[in-house]
Amino acid sequence: MSAIDLYNRPSPDFDAKVAASIALLQRVAAEKSALTQASSLGVEDMVVTHLIHLAGIQTGIFVLETGKLHAETLAMIPKIESRYAHSVEVFRPKNEAVIKFVRQNGEEAMFESIELRKGCCDVRKMEPLKRALTGKDGWITGLRREQSNARAEVADIVQEAERIKISPLVEWTLGDVWHFVAQHKLDYNALHDQFFPSIGCAPCTRAIAVGEDFRAGRWWWENESAKECGLHAQPASSQLPPFEEKVSA
Repeated sequence: MSAIDLYNRPSPDFDAKVAASIALLQRVAAEKSALTQASSLGVEDMVVTHLIHLAGIQTGIFVLETGKLHAETLAMIPKIESRYAHSVEVFRPKNEAVIKFVRQNGEEAMFESIELRKGCCDVRKMEPLKRALTGKDGWITGLRREQSNARAEVADIVQEAERIKISPLVEWTLGDVWHFVAQHKLDYNALHDQFFPSIGCAPCTRAIAVGEDFRAGRWWWENESAKECGLHAQPASSQLPPFEEKVSA
């Protein structure tokens, strides 16, 4: 059974959510010229890429290739480039930093402590992210409030120090996501059909069992409160009101 068969259950207001997401992207693009999408190559980000296409706006697309991604994840890059005739920028960690970290802490440091796991994320994700966002005044993500307790109150627009972060799917359910995939015949990561609803680096991702939380397969040996790599950690005070209110003020 495919992920579409399992999860294709749209909300009653699905069409309104799609329209609102497209409108949000168009409004942001009207004010911000240097936008880019941060794609994890998971299903939410495939939906976001298509929403950007439907919105008719110009953005970049980048991937953080940590050196630990599944082959199924990397296989999505040429599919995106083929469908949208749009190149995907790939940002990798600095080789010398990876070598130094592994030499000091080992290949499986992420299992030793939260501090070491986050250190690995810093080298493989956070530093490349800084380069990917250089010169950008906004980045687009696939965050949804339903994904985890840590994301339950995430805003559709978050003001960061140098740019804004736009999350057009915040109100979407998993059923909405998969209905959109089926409706638009989108390619998606083959791991989703193997019970991987959330996909990151291979050592830090596993399939989930029936009834488990969406992100239970990410850093499953850690407490729920620790299950972020730093890409989307934001203080509550940084969240802005809905975009319509911000632009009309």
